[in-house]
Amino acid sequence: MTVPEIGLTPAGLRQYEEDGFTVVRGLFGPDEVDRLRAEFAALQAAGEPVPGHFEPRTGDDPLDRYPRVMHPHEISPLARQVLLDPRLGSVLEELLGEESLAAQSMFYFKPPGARGQALHQDNFYLRVEPGTCVAAWLACDVIDRENGGLEVVPGTHRMGLFCPEEADAEVSFAREYVAPPAGLSAVPVDLAPGDVLFFNGSLVHGSQPNRTVDRFRRSFIGHYVGRSARRIGRYYRTLSMGGERVPLAVSEGAGPCGTEFAPQGPH
Repeated sequence: MTVPEIGLTPAGLRQYEEDGFTVVRGLFGPDEVDRLRAEFAALQAAGEPVPGHFEPRTGDDPLDRYPRVMHPHEISPLARQVLLDPRLGSVLEELLGEESLAAQSMFYFKPPGARGQALHQDNFYLRVEPGTCVAAWLACDVIDRENGGLEVVPGTHRMGLFCPEEADAEVSFAREYVAPPAGLSAVPVDLAPGDVLFFNGSLVHGSQPNRTVDRFRRSFIGHYVGRSARRIGRYYRTLSMGGERVPLAVSEGAGPCGTEFAPQGPH
């Protein structure tokens, strides 16, 4: 029996172009996802801060014990391997229309009771010039509405950047909130472990709190830009998909809203 190749289909490419996102199901296998979860479980269990990457705190907020891990590819060979995986590179090249560069990695635990993140746009933070970033969002658990899965506003990738309002701190750990434009609304994207959601950097997206009592919503995220990009926000350290450092100039100014620079990157 012939095993079908897993990757971006023509229908998936059309959806990305029309809606600003697409999902490649089962791009990573169960064993790969298990290893990734175990890697970050060990980091969290050790409880030792890694400045600039993993900084747990004492407190009542679930995110104190389970903060997101920033640029884990700089401290974990496994995370680096996933960020630069050729399967991601193949899909990204089709979406970007050129070779991709990796700009950032993150890992989210999103434990039960954790706040979500208000609707936002990644390019508000990365400020890629010219072009856009693309996110590759790898699900490490069953992800749905109950445990705070991602929501997207289809079509907003065509609209440029919006200046955000202040988010509700009771439900969002980040301060920015972009209201869906008139006539558009957020739709949930349910994912299984190993699925990868790819989306345009201008797509409005976010998540609700994890309202379960016993389910994490773990995910590994990479942000990528096209090889033709010349500038990016100062927080980002671009690599080729082969792992070589490819420095880009720093985007100048604060952008159209005056608050784009974010020391901790997009969420």
